[in-house]
Amino acid sequence: MPYDVIVVGGSFAGQAAAIQLARARRRVLVIDAAAPRNRFARGAHGLVGHDGKPPRAIVQEATRQLLAYPTAGFLDGEAVQAERIDDVFQVTLADGRRETAHRLVLATGVKDHLPDIDGLWERWGSTVIHCPYCHGYEVRDRPLGSLASSPHSWHQARMLPDWGPTTFFTQGEYEPDTEQLAILERRGVRIERTPVVGLRGDAPGLNAVELADGRVVELGALFVAPRTSLASPLAAQLGCAITEGPMGPYIEVDEWKATSVPGVYAGGDATQAMQNASLAMASGTLAGVGAHQSLMG
Repeated sequence: MPYDVIVVGGSFAGQAAAIQLARARRRVLVIDAAAPRNRFARGAHGLVGHDGKPPRAIVQEATRQLLAYPTAGFLDGEAVQAERIDDVFQVTLADGRRETAHRLVLATGVKDHLPDIDGLWERWGSTVIHCPYCHGYEVRDRPLGSLASSPHSWHQARMLPDWGPTTFFTQGEYEPDTEQLAILERRGVRIERTPVVGLRGDAPGLNAVELADGRVVELGALFVAPRTSLASPLAAQLGCAITEGPMGPYIEVDEWKATSVPGVYAGGDATQAMQNASLAMASGTLAGVGAHQSLMG
């Protein structure tokens, strides 16, 4: 017997979608590969009622609460294929298991792709971070760096002086224009055009960055906005419309998180250019409610 809804992805967006459906007494199954984007972070910050808690602990508690509803189920595993067969969607897992549902919610997230610089990944989520709203307070009053990864990176550098003295590393590639330079100057941001080639300090700590000309710049944290890609092929397999955002592709959705494919909804980081835990939960909630409304006919 098909589920009413399968939710692919069991992190913040997926859990938010699933609990709405469980509370509406619909049969809902969450399939989760246990590889959320936030697994590198020690704590989730700015999340009302959960500030500073480890993301995994938040998700584990959410799963416990979800499974208290008799119509909810949870499967550990990676969903590798999704297709429509007659009037249902079939989802195939990596181990060959298959599940079907009348609706799908994709909460599959994105993957981060950091610049190829020695020492970044060892510090990712600790002293190499992407979002000042998520992590800036934890590195406040340290010398901070913003590593340019796109023409939009200067926006991040503009924000950072509210948390600490800031250097913007253009990498010799992303030079701000005259107006942008004036804004950065007014904010007290120092511009460094020689590329960063390595990080120093006992990882995950950070003491300084090394430049291509051999100079060393003291830093306590380095912000970088990574390029992203969709973490799952399911949206593309189903034919969902995908838009290229400033840092990577995301799934097109309407105000109720319906994709371009009837019966398929999506929420979380895979659906929006601006990303954090609170926004993921909000979009997941809308996706769950949207899927439920569609089941009413």
